[in-house]
Amino acid sequence: MIFGTDGIGVEFHNYDIASAIGTVALCVILFSGGLDTKIQDIKPVAAQGVILATIGVLLTAFITGAFIYFLCLYFFPSLNLSFLEALLLASVMSSTDSASVFSILRGKGVRLKKNLRPLLELESGSNDPMAYMLTIIIIQLISTSGTGSPEYGKAVLDFFLQFSIGIVAGYFLGRLAVFIINKINLDNDSLYPILLCTFGLFIFSATYFLKGNGYLAVYLAGLVIGNSKLVHKRSSLRFFDGLAWISQMIMFLTLGLLVNPKDLGPVALLSFIIGFFMIIAGRPLSVFISLIPFPKMKFNEKLFVSWVGLRGAVPIIFAILPLAAGLEKAPLIFNIVFFITLMSLLIQGTTLTQVARWLGLAKKGEDYTTFQDFDVEFSEDIKSTMTEIALNKNILAKGNRLMDMPLPDQTLAVMVKRGSQYFIPKGNTELNPGDKLLVITNDENALVETYKNLGVKNYRLRRN
Repeated sequence: MIFGTDGIGVEFHNYDIASAIGTVALCVILFSGGLDTKIQDIKPVAAQGVILATIGVLLTAFITGAFIYFLCLYFFPSLNLSFLEALLLASVMSSTDSASVFSILRGKGVRLKKNLRPLLELESGSNDPMAYMLTIIIIQLISTSGTGSPEYGKAVLDFFLQFSIGIVAGYFLGRLAVFIINKINLDNDSLYPILLCTFGLFIFSATYFLKGNGYLAVYLAGLVIGNSKLVHKRSSLRFFDGLAWISQMIMFLTLGLLVNPKDLGPVALLSFIIGFFMIIAGRPLSVFISLIPFPKMKFNEKLFVSWVGLRGAVPIIFAILPLAAGLEKAPLIFNIVFFITLMSLLIQGTTLTQVARWLGLAKKGEDYTTFQDFDVEFSEDIKSTMTEIALNKNILAKGNRLMDMPLPDQTLAVMVKRGSQYFIPKGNTELNPGDKLLVITNDENALVETYKNLGVKNYRLRRN
């Protein structure tokens, strides 16, 4: 925004290019989110997540749309906003933003009790397709309303057709990608992440060509691929984690250049009222109604899910679609969505961790670290836990041989680093202060016991 037209003066008003950049970036983000999501984590909350991502989005759109319509009808009549246009504005903002939710929950290391984190990640990763379909269908209804009565029957049919094709294409193309990647033999191992990226873009494009929902397909394909055995899977996931971050930056920079801050002033009051309603009423009502079939979920858990209704770059990308379609109220919708997005990120995004603590849902866990001297990783199928321990005089107080160290039965010391040399220790190997010891244990509890037996304080666990 600072570098844009109202700032330093970079001119950028091409909505088609902005939409294309946003589409590719969102495709990468959703694909990466699917790759990182474990089926065993989301299985206990799959039903809640799917309902929030479908019925929850519909409820948010219609509740907020009705509020916007009556608000404009009685307090902002000069806008002359029809019900379909109000519903379009609400539909654009009806989904939680996957990029924002993934960034905050993973980037800040927020540790939540029970299954709240996989639930929120599943919802945010899978509800964009529903919001996209609503947006597209309502744009079509508004565009055809001037030539006759809107074709609601065709709109409903298109809705279910896109959804069905997206599910089928995402699953089967994801399985096909796994088969080809495992069978193909590339001479350069570093090309496998590029191949996986190519499949992600192909799946999105092929589904779009088949008149299906590409966003839904690419997320489901990511789930299928990420939960399958894949060659060079670890390096590919790391590649996509970085690519998703870059995509978020490019997406926000592009959208920041596109908006004119001076245009936000005239819609500030209306935008604030709508945003405030969505935070305290629209989103909570949709969440509580959607989760009625799950009475075991406590009130504070539902309240926190309601609070994590973050709006981000995705609603702004969807707000470009009415501009590209040439709708009369498209500039108004775009500016309102941009204002509410900033409002949501400032209010909800910055307070997410604190609200989790207030509601008693923040879990106190151990700090995690990465290896400094041993670049070793296990396959996901191996449940053991590793760590590296820097030896000192206190740890070696009971003897400087490996056999003298009080390691639990389920703990194994597998390698020592001394200076620049690495070697495998034996029971009578003499250890010196300053040596680094690579230790493998059965699980996290065994690792904590190992630290305590050795007298290691202020330890940090290794995240595989």
